[in-house]
Amino acid sequence: MFGTLAISITIAPIELTNFFIALLLLVLFAHVFGFVFSKLKMPNVVGEIFGGLLLGPTFFGHFAPKLYHDIFLAQGELLATIYWLGLVLLMFCSGFEIQRKFEKRDGRVITALVIGTTVVPLIFGWISTYFFDLENIIGPQNNILSLKLVITVALAITSIPVISKIFMDLGIMQTTFAKITLAIATIHDIILWVFVSIATGLVSSQTLSLADISLHVLISILFFFIALKAIPNAIKLLDGKTKGYLVPEGTETPIIALILLTFIVVASLLNVNLVFGAFLAGIVVNYIKTPRFQDAKLHVKRFSMALFIPVYFAVVGIKLDLIHHFDWMFFTVFVIFAISVQTIAVLSTARFLKYDWLSSVNLAVVLNDRGGPCIVLATLALDLGIISDNFFVTLVLLAILTSLTAGAWLKYVLSRGWKLLNEDV
Repeated sequence: MFGTLAISITIAPIELTNFFIALLLLVLFAHVFGFVFSKLKMPNVVGEIFGGLLLGPTFFGHFAPKLYHDIFLAQGELLATIYWLGLVLLMFCSGFEIQRKFEKRDGRVITALVIGTTVVPLIFGWISTYFFDLENIIGPQNNILSLKLVITVALAITSIPVISKIFMDLGIMQTTFAKITLAIATIHDIILWVFVSIATGLVSSQTLSLADISLHVLISILFFFIALKAIPNAIKLLDGKTKGYLVPEGTETPIIALILLTFIVVASLLNVNLVFGAFLAGIVVNYIKTPRFQDAKLHVKRFSMALFIPVYFAVVGIKLDLIHHFDWMFFTVFVIFAISVQTIAVLSTARFLKYDWLSSVNLAVVLNDRGGPCIVLATLALDLGIISDNFFVTLVLLAILTSLTAGAWLKYVLSRGWKLLNEDV
């Protein structure tokens, strides 16, 4: 009566063996070098990428091309699945870190700096493609509008996880400086991820009519507000009616998984980038404050950080082909350009707010820290054909360089006994 559903899951034994060898090497190198770099007072993510770099075409692939091909390239589809799981879980866990409440007295400062560090990069990002050699930076999709949005986000994005880790390491997490910069980064990155969602959604459009662009913008913004306003309000209402027992005991982890998968599927159906859906899912999960649910969320994060997320960053390192796709002249020009744009935006806004020069410079250095979000942006844009391999390498190295600079600068300022922020403004 009914046909038999046959799904082939057969994989040749040698392919399966090579896949697990590749996975073992990625996890091992990511954790070993992540630990080494953390001991050197550098972000773990830099070590994880470096571990992948050693396994990629720059080193392992260059000296043992046949072995590199058999272990990594031949397992491309399987590794791509783990890579995307890592990316999705990274964005999901990033949503956990988003702050929902800010000090009202700091509202003027936060609002001004968010506007300044969004408008200025938007202007410079928009005109930048008239000065750079497009053949060196644009991807095979040849989508100028998406490229401009990617450049804009790359100029402005800030890494919440990396600067949070720097603040914790330096013991300044409870300072006004830390609270203000994290608040700015939070609001800023949410706005910029809407930009990323629009940029990636436009890639699939064959013609960039005003109607298409407007529709993508509207859908992304509506999806964002439903996730951050309507759903949290519904959770609060239901939680009140169930007297704190909205999530039955023993169902916490399955519910977290279902929330993540639902947001990913809905985002994909709406032609919104799925990692943006994962990011919003993480924010929604953070609204359910039942202690058991929060414990389950912590377990999900720890497991993700143990396996999938380090593998994602290690694969980013493998993608960094410094032999064939590193243009040192373009890298130098773009890094100077990117840091200068964000520095001008922060300094001009901070000085307008009556901060002294040292406070303004401190804010500029920290808000220049692009870290993980810039790496995610680079991998998404590369995989979707928005940017070239050369530009991908430049963006990843920019993220690493600004992360290292932020930590070193704050450590120097504190060692001299200088104030991070003059608060009498």
